[in-house]
Amino acid sequence: MHADPSLPLPSLRHFSIPERRAEVARLVGLSPAELEHALRSGGLDESTADAMIENALGTLALPFGVAPGVRVNGKDYLVPMAIEEPSVIAAASHAAKRARKAGGFVAEIDPSIVVAQIEVHDVADPKGALARIEAASAELLARANEAIANLVARGGGARRLSMRDLGGGMIVVHAHVDCLDAMGANLVNTVAESVGPRVAELAAGTLGLRILSNYCDERVARVRVRLPVEELASARVSGHDAARGIAQASAFAERDVYRAVTHNKGIMNGVDAVVLATGNDWRAVEAGAHAYAAREGSYRPLATWRLTDDERVLEGQLALPLALGIVGGALRAHPGARLALALLRVTSAAELAAVAAATGLATNLSALRALSTEGIQRGHMALHHRATGGLSEHRPRTTNGSGPCEPPGAGEAKLPR
Repeated sequence: MHADPSLPLPSLRHFSIPERRAEVARLVGLSPAELEHALRSGGLDESTADAMIENALGTLALPFGVAPGVRVNGKDYLVPMAIEEPSVIAAASHAAKRARKAGGFVAEIDPSIVVAQIEVHDVADPKGALARIEAASAELLARANEAIANLVARGGGARRLSMRDLGGGMIVVHAHVDCLDAMGANLVNTVAESVGPRVAELAAGTLGLRILSNYCDERVARVRVRLPVEELASARVSGHDAARGIAQASAFAERDVYRAVTHNKGIMNGVDAVVLATGNDWRAVEAGAHAYAAREGSYRPLATWRLTDDERVLEGQLALPLALGIVGGALRAHPGARLALALLRVTSAAELAAVAAATGLATNLSALRALSTEGIQRGHMALHHRATGGLSEHRPRTTNGSGPCEPPGAGEAKLPR
């Protein structure tokens, strides 16, 4: 029987690595030896790396840690995160602790729809071509599903077609494929290539690209959290002042693209760390997230924060496309990725997306709270100094040239409380 990774948990940051591994293994029902074996050599041996990519020289490890007690839809998670930036896991953990006291994060996830694009050019009569393709929709969907029969047998498959005239004699047909618990790239590319020739024949044009789109705007994760303002208080800042600062920082991002980009980078700190740890395609997630941020014609923040209930509650909301998988891809080959899913104990790709999105909203909350109260450097640079062993080029230096000064709080890594 797996233990429940619920708070209160011991402060893992005060443990040694062996102690931390033992505690995490206990919480999820693994032996410490199993956990240690999966993480050896960065979770990936050289022979496996050589089979995964061309011209492999070895492996490049990243720190792999957990954010404990992230509550999403009433369930608590030990969230695996792989990232080199010192403060991100601390930020996620700290915000998750505050959110958990208020009931945690609430998530809603769209079906796992990914689009297969079939592009045809040199089309003399685009209007007629689209009409013929639409009339043949049933035939084309059947052809698509024959190519992914195993997915269809599990309840997924191509659901519908859509099509557009792009101008200049070019059209595009989309097959909307429910990929269930797979990220879906290989499945969707198979669909595109299986129906492409028939689409070009119907369009009386030249077959062009046949490939998935990483803009999964029908596979969106939506997360929200409501925090009583007193949960944001510290010894130096009242909860109300902290909440007002966070809401004001959100308003800044909504009005200024330069701030919106950095605001979203803070969200992706958390999201990408989970995506990378679980062996998913973080480049695809990044591309889709930023396209979604610009879907209304200008680049906007993916998460917003508002004071509600007569300024007694701070509410945050996040929405972004998340095409993640818990089967296939690197998961088959990468022991570290399989360990990450074992730690999470998710049962579907939708559940994984919910946790990743909640982690992104958590890192956003911590960043905005720090920025709008004490400044980002107080906690971040203390952790950065620890991580670099005192060799950071950003450390302040004395004016007499005698060497670097000790940054505030270097002896103990802390985020603002």
